[in-house]
Amino acid sequence: MPHRRLDDVNVATYYPMPTPAEIRARQPMSEAAERTVAEGREAIRRILEHSDPRLFIVVGPCSIHDPAAAFDYAQRLKRLADEVADTLFLVMRVYFEKPRTQTGWKGFINDPRMNDSFRIEEGMERAREFLVRLAELGLPAGTEALDPITPQYLGELVSWTAIGARTAESQTHREMASGLSTPVGFKNATDGDVDVAINAMISSARAHNFLGINEDGDTVVVRTRGNRTSHIVLRGGPRPNYDTVSISMVEQALARAGLPVNIVVDCSHANSSKRPEFQPRVMTDCVHQIVSGNRSIVGLMVESFIEGGNQPIPKDLGELRYGCSVTDACVDWATTEKMIREARAALKDVLPARLGAPGAGER
Repeated sequence: MPHRRLDDVNVATYYPMPTPAEIRARQPMSEAAERTVAEGREAIRRILEHSDPRLFIVVGPCSIHDPAAAFDYAQRLKRLADEVADTLFLVMRVYFEKPRTQTGWKGFINDPRMNDSFRIEEGMERAREFLVRLAELGLPAGTEALDPITPQYLGELVSWTAIGARTAESQTHREMASGLSTPVGFKNATDGDVDVAINAMISSARAHNFLGINEDGDTVVVRTRGNRTSHIVLRGGPRPNYDTVSISMVEQALARAGLPVNIVVDCSHANSSKRPEFQPRVMTDCVHQIVSGNRSIVGLMVESFIEGGNQPIPKDLGELRYGCSVTDACVDWATTEKMIREARAALKDVLPARLGAPGAGER
C-alpha cells in the first residue's frame, strides 16, 4: 500500500531564517542604546508604581512602513520629548507587526517591500536596525508583541509592550507576556470586554512553561517568572470607554481582582471611531479627568505621523505620500505637538499631587 504524506499537506515550502543571535550580531546594541532602553523601562515602571508622577504617552505611526520617514518623525518626537520631560514621558510607537481582521498588509517584518514578496528575514533585520537607531537617538520604543518568536530578535530594544485586542485572550500571548522584560499593556477586547484584559493580567503575572526558541534558534521549553508590571489599555469597543463612568467601572474591576489600579487610554481606534480628528478630544477629556482628581490614568496612546490621515498602498510604491500612514489614519505632526504641549501645560502643576496614589501597590 503506498505511503500517504500526512504532514505539511498545506505547506508550500520552508526556507531558512537567520537565528536571533545572527540578526543581533548584524545589528548590535551600543551602550547608549542599552541605556535608553533600560531607562525607558525603569521610567514606565516607576510611573506604574506611582513613584514617578509623570504621565507616559506612547505616540507614533499606526505602523512603520518607511524607516526613513519614521526616523524623521522620531527626531521631531525626541525634541518634543525633551521639551515636556518634566511632566510627560514620551515613548515612540513602533509597530512592525499588524494583526488583520481578515487580510491585508501584515506589517514591515512580514512584507518590508510591500509587494507580497514576504522577505521576513530582511524585515526582521531592518526592524532591528531601526530600533537600534531609535535607542541611540535616546528615544524609547513601544511595540505590539504579535508573533511569539519576534521578541527573541527585537525584545531587548523595546521599553513598553502592548498585547492587542485580538490576542489578549490568547494563552500563547499571555505566556509570552509572562516572560517579557518590559511593562506590558493588555488591551480590552474588540467587543469592549475588559475582563479579557484583566484575566490576561492575572495570568501573565504567574510563572509559565511553554515551547519557544532561544537566541540560537533551538526549540526550548521556556520557564518564566511572571510579569508583574502589566496594566490595562482601554481602546473602546462598540462605544468609547474613556469617559468617567467607564474609567470608574474599570477601576472597580481592577480593585476587585486585586490588581494595581493603572489605566492607559488609547485615544485612537474605537475610542475615536478611527477618526483622527477625534483623538485630541479624547486626550483633552482624559487630561480634564486628571485635573479633576483622577489618579488611575497613568498613560495615553496616540496614533500620529508627519502627515495626517492615511493612504492605500499603491501598485507603484513611488506614489506613496511621505510620512503618511498605510494602515490606520493618524493625526499630523502639528496636531501632535499641540496635543502634547497642551497636555503638559494643563498637568505640570497637577501630577505631582498623584505621587503614591491609592491602589498602586504590588499584587
